[in-house]
Amino acid sequence: MSIGAFSLSLNVKDIKASRAFYENIGFSVVQGDIDDKWLIMKNASAVIGLFEGMLESNIMTFNPGWNNNAQAVDPFTDIRDLEKDFKGKGIPFISDTDGSESGPANFIIVDPDGNVILVDQHR
Repeated sequence: MSIGAFSLSLNVKDIKASRAFYENIGFSVVQGDIDDKWLIMKNASAVIGLFEGMLESNIMTFNPGWNNNAQAVDPFTDIRDLEKDFKGKGIPFISDTDGSESGPANFIIVDPDGNVILVDQHR
């Protein structure tokens, strides 16, 4: 069972300074809007999101149904199936999916050390 494409979502203080830093170490912008204070950047298969004023902390993010180029993959494990499996294993949830039967949804879990993991399905 695949949990989806992985990226690291970073809580940044100054998106322009962060963009410049990550560009200097080889990342390039692939999505986002700097005026809306969010960018998705990539270096080879490494993907990071820069978010100014949107997150409380850095978050690991997984996107079911996407690859690391934000392209649809089929088949994929639907987020509601992941949620059911994780709950059955006793994984602690901060938030659940919206209860819809298909389409976009997300949930947030936390690992034993308090690291936050967002599972965010866009399709």
